[in-house]
Amino acid sequence: MTASSTLTPATELAANNKSHFPNESPEYRKARNLLLAEEIELRRHIERVAELRRALPPGGTVPEDYALEGEKGTVRLSELFSDKQTLIIYSMMFGPQRERACPVCTSFLSAWDGTTRNLRERVALAVFARSPIQRLLDYKKERGWQNLQLYSDMSGDYTRTYVNPDDADVPGLIVFTRRDGTIRHFWSGEISGEMADPGQDPRGAPEIDPLWTFLDLNPEGRGTDWYPKLEYTPAPLTTIK
Repeated sequence: MTASSTLTPATELAANNKSHFPNESPEYRKARNLLLAEEIELRRHIERVAELRRALPPGGTVPEDYALEGEKGTVRLSELFSDKQTLIIYSMMFGPQRERACPVCTSFLSAWDGTTRNLRERVALAVFARSPIQRLLDYKKERGWQNLQLYSDMSGDYTRTYVNPDDADVPGLIVFTRRDGTIRHFWSGEISGEMADPGQDPRGAPEIDPLWTFLDLNPEGRGTDWYPKLEYTPAPLTTIK
C-alpha cells in the first residue's frame, strides 16, 4: 500500500461483513461492525507505519565490528549476518547481576524460538546478553529453545553503544543493515518510560510479544498488575465424580 492509494472507507468495508453468530443481539452486531471498521483502520495504520519505517534515511555506520562470544567461540557482528542483508538483535535482561533472566524477555523469546525457523529465511536474528556464554547456553537448554542463537557481550562495548550508555540491565531491540559491505544502524525500539500513556506500561510499537496480542483479544484485557513468570504453580487436577 502506498501513500497515494485510494482506499474504500473502512465503514464501507465493514458493511460487507456477513458474519453472524448464534443468539447475538442486533446491538451486538451493530457494535461489532463499528469495531470492525476501527480494526480495519488499525490494520491500515500499521501498514503506514511500516512503510514510513522502510523509508527511513540510511542510519549511522557501526563504529566497530563488535566481538561476541558464541557457542563456538568468538564471532564478530559482521559474521552474524551470514548471507542476509538484515540483522535483528535483541538484548535480553540477563546480566551477571541477575540471579535469573527477565521473565518478560523469556516470555517472548520462547515465542520467537518457533518463529525463528521461518524468520531466518529472510533475515538474521541474534540474542545478546551480558552474562557469560555458558550461563546463556545453560539457560537456553533449560527453556528448551531450539532455534535462537545466543551470544555474550562480555566486554559490554556493543551494549553501551546501542542499548544503554550506563550498561544498565535494560532490553534493546536493534535492526542493522549491510549494503555493499557497509553495516549501518537501521531502526531501534526507542519507546521508553517517558513515552508511556496513563495507566499503561511503555509498551513498544510494534508489539513484539504475541502474549499481549492474545490478551488484548480477551474481555479482561492485559490487566494492570500481571506479568509473565519463569515458573507457575500447576493448576490442581479436577476429579470427575
